[in-house]
Formats: sequence, C-alpha cells, structure tokens
Amino acid sequence: MTTYRTGTITIVGRPNVGKSTLLNHLVGQKVSITSKKAQTTRHRITGILTDAQSQFIFVDTPGFQTQHINRLNKAMNRTVTQSMLDVDVVIFMIEAVRFDERDKLVVKLLPADRPVILVINKVDRLADKSRLLPFLEKMSKEFSFAAIVPVSAEKGTQLAELMGAIRPYLPESPPLYGEDEVTDRSERFIAAELVREKLFRLMGEEIPYSTSVAIDQFTTEGGLRKIHAAIIVDKANQKAIVIGKNGEKLKEIATQARKDMEKSFGGKVYLEVWVKVKSGWADDARALKSLGYE
Repeated sequence: MTTYRTGTITIVGRPNVGKSTLLNHLVGQKVSITSKKAQTTRHRITGILTDAQSQFIFVDTPGFQTQHINRLNKAMNRTVTQSMLDVDVVIFMIEAVRFDERDKLVVKLLPADRPVILVINKVDRLADKSRLLPFLEKMSKEFSFAAIVPVSAEKGTQLAELMGAIRPYLPESPPLYGEDEVTDRSERFIAAELVREKLFRLMGEEIPYSTSVAIDQFTTEGGLRKIHAAIIVDKANQKAIVIGKNGEKLKEIATQARKDMEKSFGGKVYLEVWVKVKSGWADDARALKSLGYE
C-alpha cells in the first residue's frame, strides 16, 4: 500500500523568474497574478495540487529584492524569509544560464536544515541548449541542492519531474484540503489581486508600483457577485493617468478584471472600480495593515 504524503513547498527567487507562472501551471488555475513587470506578487499565495499519492501545498512569495527600501518592500522581503521557516521543501527558482548578485542574495537565505530543490526556468528560451549542462554543473557547486530540475513554467514542461523530485521529501500525512481546493485565499482577496494584475499589465512602468487595491464591498445575490473595488494611488496626477482620457483606461482595467473574475469564480460578476488618492500609503503602517501587507 502506497503511503500518502502531504506537505508545504515554498517557491523563492529574485523578482520576475516565473514563480507565479509555475504555481498557476502546477495547480491548473490562476491563483497568483502575473505580468512581465518584476515584483508583481506582493503577498504569500497558497496553491494546492492534489493527486492520488500526495497533496502539494505550494507557497508563492514576492521576489526578494534590495532596490526599493520603503515599508512595503521590507514587508515583502520579510514574507520571503518567513516563508522558508515552516515548510517541508524549498524551491529556489532561477532563469536558465542567468545567475547574478540578486540570485546570490537569495542563496544566502536558503535553509540548511531542509531540502532545497533548484528549479531552472525558461529553458525553452535557450537558443543554445549546450549551455545548459555546464550551467547545471556550476549551480551544483553553489549550494547543496536536493535536486536540480530544468523546467519551462510557461509551457509546463518537466513539471511531472519536479513533482517527482519533491514527493519523497513530503511527510507521511493525510491531505489537509479537499481534492477540489486550489487555494486557501478568499474570492475577495483574488478579486483585489485580479484588478491589481490589470494595473501591472495595462499601465506604464512606474504607475503599478505606486498602486494597490482594496475591496470595499463584496456581496453575493443568487449567482451574481457584486464587487466594489478601490484602486489606491500615491498622487493626484496618478489618479488621472489610471482613469485615462474619458475614463477609458479605468474602463479597460475593470472590464478585463471582471472577465477574469467570472472565469475564476465560475459565475457572473458586477464590478465597479474607482480611484482613491492616499499619499505615502507604501510607507504607512496603518495603510499597509488595512491592505493585508503587514
């Protein structure tokens, strides 16, 4: 008789290496928002994958970084370090043939008392595949990894091999979640994140980093979810940019977010979005707490 295993696996790495894409592909549903901009993820997000032998409880984390030093970024870095304390396995994720000072900072945080699996992402983008083997050999000397698995999180290649590498390190335990559950986050939280994702995808380079999203109202009437969301910006001129000419940009953000919500929640959504100015929110302890960052 096969022993059932259940355990937690945290995914860490510098910004923009593909942690959220990996999590979403593993659980088969968007539970962590993504964009091409670094530092899209700000919260600890849990994704659950259940099969006949095991339940994998994956924890996505913000990218560890040192460029910005406001209170928000300190809280995000703290989330990364704390996420490695109470888990069974750590996935350290880097990009194929790219290992720089930002990655080395994360290596210094890796725990010595639990298995760390190195996941080398974006191997599909490597034009010269012969560069991969020397890179694997180089990385094996950087840390005592329990396994090294090259993957493409975007295309879903080698993910079965990754799960096979993780499984032996999970403790023997019955599942903690139902087999249909894919996250422990509420629909209210996911709604806010989906609006914030559109800010990262549809706005210019700087604006998304000065914004956050609060759900002021979330009610369900029959099969209809009514959601009122506030986009928080730092300055009045940012409010004008997010709204756009004749309100077109805000309408686009709301429309795309609503469509994703309906897909995620499996039902109709009425979404109303407006913009509020709250100067200095990213350095304000009370504001950060109300937005779930501290």
